[in-house]
Amino acid sequence: MKQLQENKLVFIIALGLLTLTLSCSSDDDDDDDLGNWTKRSQFNAEPRSSAASFSVDNVGYMGTGYDGDDYLNDFWQYYMDGDAWQQLADFPGIERSSAVAFVIGDTGYLGTGFNGDINDELSDFYKYDIATNTWTPIADFGGALRRGAVGFSTNDFGYVGTGYDGDGDKKDFWKYDPLTDTWTELFGFGGDKRREATTFKIDNKVYLCTGINNGIYLNDFWVFDTSDEVWNPLIDLDDEDYDDDNIGILRASAVGFSIGGRGYIACGEQYGVKKTVWEYTPETKMWDEKLSFERHARQDAVSFENGERAFVSLGRNGTLYLDDAMEFFPFQEEDEDDN
Repeated sequence: MKQLQENKLVFIIALGLLTLTLSCSSDDDDDDDLGNWTKRSQFNAEPRSSAASFSVDNVGYMGTGYDGDDYLNDFWQYYMDGDAWQQLADFPGIERSSAVAFVIGDTGYLGTGFNGDINDELSDFYKYDIATNTWTPIADFGGALRRGAVGFSTNDFGYVGTGYDGDGDKKDFWKYDPLTDTWTELFGFGGDKRREATTFKIDNKVYLCTGINNGIYLNDFWVFDTSDEVWNPLIDLDDEDYDDDNIGILRASAVGFSIGGRGYIACGEQYGVKKTVWEYTPETKMWDEKLSFERHARQDAVSFENGERAFVSLGRNGTLYLDDAMEFFPFQEEDEDDN
């Protein structure tokens, strides 16, 4: 009888441990699946990839790109609150893809890129006055010809760097001063040369990672402090301190954005198009995988953001060019009925 009671006690304890383990596992699974993508208004014009975009408050701006047949120069705005697209004045430069864009105050800037019809990288740059819906040429990019670069800004200056110049990948960075209409080269970036990298901005820091060089998908991770214009290395994306799954972050042609003080990398390509999404938390210096993009995997998409909301649109999957748009809610659970 005593033996039977002991066996029952052992069974109860084991059952409790199993329940606890399953509960923890379920919680972990919930964490892995956290995030929700919600369908938004479809883009009004030609599906495209490799467009350039920037955001001001609750409005996203997007233009140029390639639709599989033609290089484009049309320009659009997307109202986050109204979920609607509106066409604006065409970009005045030659049609192009793989350009960069940034915003200083209430003025947008767009330049560089590539036009395959003339088989040439580009260096011209233009500013866009939101209030008057007009474009004005500015000084050509200081680093000369470039496509597949990255661009970002502060309230006073714009920055453009990395990319491909027609002969090889680059790692130089240049600062644009709108008051003097001049470009000045900045030194101190210790990362590899690359094209098609990704950035996201949190407060006064810009984080740069991913991209490709000599056929290798890069694993280094950098932060640029805009207050002192200094680059510092962070833990490599596939460092052994992370889980083995972190190697899945490596890619090129992704989009980057930030929501609520966390950075995100979505979609892109690595030996094929991707739809995975990764979240970076600066306080812990850790990456976590979120729920994947809930429509076609894609590369060369665009993103709009205002710090609290973020949208991903356009891009391509192979020869399929896309015109859909999705909003990302990183802290919600998946809802399969809203995509």
